[in-house]
Amino acid sequence: MTSDRTLRLGAVVPRTRAEGPGERFAVWVQGCSVRCSGCFNPHLWGPSLGQEVRVADLVADAVSAGVEGVTLLGGEPFDQAPGAAEFATGVREAGLSVMTFTGFVREYLEGPKSPDGADRLLAATDLLVDGPYLADRRDPHRPWVGSTNQRFHFITDRYRDLRLDVLPDRLEVRVGKDGEIAINGWAGVDQLDALLADVAGSVGRGRVR
Repeated sequence: MTSDRTLRLGAVVPRTRAEGPGERFAVWVQGCSVRCSGCFNPHLWGPSLGQEVRVADLVADAVSAGVEGVTLLGGEPFDQAPGAAEFATGVREAGLSVMTFTGFVREYLEGPKSPDGADRLLAATDLLVDGPYLADRRDPHRPWVGSTNQRFHFITDRYRDLRLDVLPDRLEVRVGKDGEIAINGWAGVDQLDALLADVAGSVGRGRVR
Protein backbone atom coordinates (compact mmCIF):
# COMPACT_ATOMS: atom_id res chain seq x y z
CA MET A 1 0.00 0.00 0.00
CA THR A 2 1.12 3.56 -0.70
CA SER A 3 1.57 5.68 2.40
CA ASP A 4 2.47 9.29 3.14
CA ARG A 5 6.12 8.24 2.91
CA THR A 6 6.07 6.39 -0.42
CA LEU A 7 4.86 6.81 -3.99
CA ARG A 8 4.40 4.21 -6.68
CA LEU A 9 5.91 5.58 -9.88
CA GLY A 10 5.82 4.63 -13.53
CA ALA A 11 8.59 6.95 -14.73
CA VAL A 12 10.74 9.96 -13.86
CA VAL A 13 12.43 12.42 -16.23
CA PRO A 14 14.88 14.51 -14.17
CA ARG A 15 15.09 17.43 -16.62
CA THR A 16 12.48 18.32 -19.23
CA ARG A 17 11.09 21.41 -20.93
CA ALA A 18 8.06 19.59 -22.34
CA GLU A 19 5.99 19.15 -19.16
CA GLY A 20 5.28 22.66 -17.94
CA PRO A 21 6.90 26.09 -17.62
CA GLY A 22 10.69 26.18 -17.52
CA GLU A 23 12.89 23.19 -16.88
CA ARG A 24 11.16 20.60 -14.72
CA PHE A 25 11.56 17.32 -12.86
CA ALA A 26 8.65 15.23 -14.19
CA VAL A 27 7.10 12.39 -12.19
CA TRP A 28 4.60 9.95 -13.70
CA VAL A 29 2.76 8.14 -10.92
CA GLN A 30 1.62 4.56 -11.46
CA GLY A 31 -2.08 3.76 -11.25
CA CYS A 32 -5.17 5.55 -12.53
CA SER A 33 -8.84 5.20 -11.60
CA VAL A 34 -10.01 7.74 -14.22
CA ARG A 35 -8.88 5.74 -17.29
CA CYS A 36 -9.85 8.14 -20.06
CA SER A 37 -10.88 6.58 -23.37
CA GLY A 38 -8.05 7.11 -25.83
CA CYS A 39 -5.48 7.63 -23.08
CA PHE A 40 -1.88 7.74 -24.34
CA ASN A 41 -0.59 6.14 -21.13
CA PRO A 42 -2.70 3.04 -20.45
CA HIS A 43 0.45 1.27 -19.27
CA LEU A 44 0.25 3.55 -16.21
CA TRP A 45 -3.28 2.44 -15.23
CA GLY A 46 -2.35 -0.64 -13.21
CA PRO A 47 -1.77 0.34 -9.56
CA SER A 48 0.41 -2.69 -8.78
CA LEU A 49 2.95 -2.00 -11.52
CA GLY A 50 5.81 0.47 -11.47
CA GLN A 51 8.21 0.98 -8.60
CA GLU A 52 7.63 2.16 -5.04
CA VAL A 53 10.00 4.90 -3.91
CA ARG A 54 10.53 6.81 -0.68
CA VAL A 55 9.16 10.34 -0.90
CA ALA A 56 12.20 11.73 0.92
CA ASP A 57 14.49 10.23 -1.74
CA LEU A 58 12.33 11.63 -4.54
CA VAL A 59 12.38 15.10 -2.97
CA ALA A 60 16.17 14.95 -2.73
CA ASP A 61 16.45 13.89 -6.38
CA ALA A 62 14.18 16.72 -7.52
CA VAL A 63 16.00 19.36 -5.53
CA SER A 64 19.42 18.18 -6.71
CA ALA A 65 18.28 18.24 -10.36
CA GLY A 66 18.67 22.01 -10.44
CA VAL A 67 15.31 22.67 -12.08
CA GLU A 68 12.64 25.36 -11.73
CA GLY A 69 9.96 22.98 -10.52
CA VAL A 70 8.34 19.58 -10.59
CA THR A 71 5.40 18.28 -12.58
CA LEU A 72 3.15 15.46 -11.35
CA LEU A 73 1.47 13.42 -14.09
CA GLY A 74 0.19 9.94 -14.51
CA GLY A 75 -1.47 7.79 -14.07
CA GLU A 76 -3.47 9.87 -11.63
CA PRO A 77 -1.61 11.84 -8.93
CA PHE A 78 -4.74 12.24 -6.79
CA ASP A 79 -5.07 8.45 -6.52
CA GLN A 80 -1.91 8.75 -4.40
CA ALA A 81 -2.71 12.14 -2.93
CA PRO A 82 -1.15 11.66 0.54
CA GLY A 83 2.25 10.67 -0.84
CA ALA A 84 2.04 13.14 -3.72
CA ALA A 85 1.17 15.92 -1.26
CA GLU A 86 4.17 15.07 0.90
CA PHE A 87 6.42 15.17 -2.16
CA ALA A 88 4.92 18.45 -3.42
CA THR A 89 5.21 20.06 0.01
CA GLY A 90 8.84 18.97 0.30
CA VAL A 91 9.91 20.45 -3.03
CA ARG A 92 7.90 23.62 -2.46
CA GLU A 93 9.72 24.12 0.85
CA ALA A 94 12.97 23.88 -1.13
CA GLY A 95 11.82 26.68 -3.45
CA LEU A 96 10.61 24.64 -6.42
CA SER A 97 7.24 25.16 -8.10
CA VAL A 98 4.66 22.39 -8.46
CA MET A 99 2.44 21.69 -11.47
CA THR A 100 -0.09 18.85 -11.16
CA PHE A 101 -2.15 17.16 -13.87
CA THR A 102 -5.37 15.33 -12.96
CA GLY A 103 -8.21 13.62 -14.79
CA PHE A 104 -10.58 14.74 -12.04
CA VAL A 105 -12.12 18.22 -12.01
CA ARG A 106 -11.19 20.73 -9.33
CA GLU A 107 -14.75 20.94 -8.00
CA TYR A 108 -14.70 17.23 -7.18
CA LEU A 109 -11.26 17.45 -5.58
CA GLU A 110 -12.49 20.25 -3.32
CA GLY A 111 -15.78 18.50 -2.50
CA PRO A 112 -16.89 16.12 0.26
CA LYS A 113 -16.16 12.96 -1.74
CA SER A 114 -12.63 13.90 -2.77
CA PRO A 115 -9.78 11.40 -2.28
CA ASP A 116 -7.95 11.38 1.03
CA GLY A 117 -5.19 13.96 0.95
CA ALA A 118 -6.57 15.88 -2.03
CA ASP A 119 -6.76 19.11 -0.04
CA ARG A 120 -3.09 18.83 0.91
CA LEU A 121 -1.98 18.16 -2.66
CA LEU A 122 -4.02 21.11 -3.94
CA ALA A 123 -2.51 23.34 -1.24
CA ALA A 124 0.99 22.32 -2.38
CA THR A 125 0.25 22.91 -6.09
CA ASP A 126 0.97 26.18 -7.90
CA LEU A 127 -0.56 25.27 -11.27
CA LEU A 128 -3.28 22.63 -11.66
CA VAL A 129 -4.49 21.21 -14.97
CA ASP A 130 -7.77 19.37 -14.48
CA GLY A 131 -10.27 17.35 -16.48
CA PRO A 132 -10.29 14.03 -18.35
CA TYR A 133 -8.74 13.64 -21.77
CA LEU A 134 -11.50 13.66 -24.41
CA ALA A 135 -10.24 12.22 -27.68
CA ASP A 136 -12.96 13.95 -29.74
CA ARG A 137 -12.01 17.39 -28.37
CA ARG A 138 -8.29 17.55 -29.13
CA ASP A 139 -6.60 20.87 -28.38
CA PRO A 140 -3.92 21.84 -30.93
CA HIS A 141 -3.39 25.35 -29.53
CA ARG A 142 -2.58 25.35 -25.81
CA PRO A 143 0.62 23.80 -24.45
CA TRP A 144 0.75 20.61 -22.36
CA VAL A 145 -2.95 19.67 -22.55
CA GLY A 146 -4.65 17.15 -24.84
CA SER A 147 -8.26 18.31 -25.09
CA THR A 148 -10.17 21.59 -24.99
CA ASN A 149 -12.15 20.74 -21.84
CA GLN A 150 -9.03 20.65 -19.68
CA ARG A 151 -8.53 23.75 -17.56
CA PHE A 152 -5.58 25.65 -16.08
CA HIS A 153 -6.01 26.74 -12.46
CA PHE A 154 -3.46 29.21 -11.10
CA ILE A 155 -3.76 28.28 -7.44
CA THR A 156 -0.90 30.57 -6.41
CA ASP A 157 0.51 33.69 -8.06
CA ARG A 158 3.66 31.91 -9.22
CA TYR A 159 2.50 31.41 -12.82
CA ARG A 160 -0.45 33.76 -12.95
CA ASP A 161 1.19 35.86 -15.69
CA LEU A 162 1.91 32.83 -17.89
CA ARG A 163 0.97 33.50 -21.53
CA LEU A 164 -0.56 30.20 -22.62
CA ASP A 165 -1.40 31.63 -26.04
CA VAL A 166 2.25 32.09 -27.00
CA LEU A 167 3.93 29.12 -25.31
CA PRO A 168 4.85 26.30 -27.70
CA ASP A 169 4.11 22.63 -27.22
CA ARG A 170 7.31 20.63 -26.96
CA LEU A 171 8.13 17.04 -27.73
CA GLU A 172 11.29 15.38 -26.42
CA VAL A 173 12.78 12.21 -27.85
CA ARG A 174 15.58 10.46 -25.94
CA VAL A 175 17.65 7.63 -27.35
CA GLY A 176 19.45 5.54 -24.74
CA LYS A 177 22.82 3.85 -25.13
CA ASP A 178 20.97 0.58 -25.71
CA GLY A 179 18.94 2.17 -28.51
CA GLU A 180 15.73 2.40 -26.50
CA ILE A 181 13.60 5.38 -27.50
CA ALA A 182 11.70 7.36 -24.83
CA ILE A 183 9.29 10.16 -25.68
CA ASN A 184 7.61 12.76 -23.52
CA GLY A 185 5.56 15.84 -24.29
CA TRP A 186 2.42 16.14 -26.36
CA ALA A 187 1.89 15.05 -29.98
CA GLY A 188 -0.62 13.04 -31.94
CA VAL A 189 0.15 9.41 -32.68
CA ASP A 190 0.29 10.16 -36.43
CA GLN A 191 2.84 12.92 -35.79
CA LEU A 192 4.96 10.59 -33.70
CA ASP A 193 4.87 7.87 -36.32
CA ALA A 194 6.05 10.36 -38.95
CA LEU A 195 8.83 11.63 -36.67
CA LEU A 196 10.12 8.14 -35.88
CA ALA A 197 9.49 6.57 -39.29
CA ASP A 198 13.17 5.88 -39.93
CA VAL A 199 14.14 4.72 -36.45
CA ALA A 200 11.23 2.80 -34.93
CA GLY A 201 7.99 0.98 -35.63
CA SER A 202 4.52 2.41 -35.12
CA VAL A 203 4.18 4.11 -31.74
CA GLY A 204 0.51 3.38 -31.03
CA ARG A 205 -1.09 4.15 -27.68
CA GLY A 206 0.74 3.94 -24.40
CA ARG A 207 3.99 5.72 -25.23
CA VAL A 208 3.28 9.38 -24.56
CA ARG A 209 1.18 11.37 -22.13
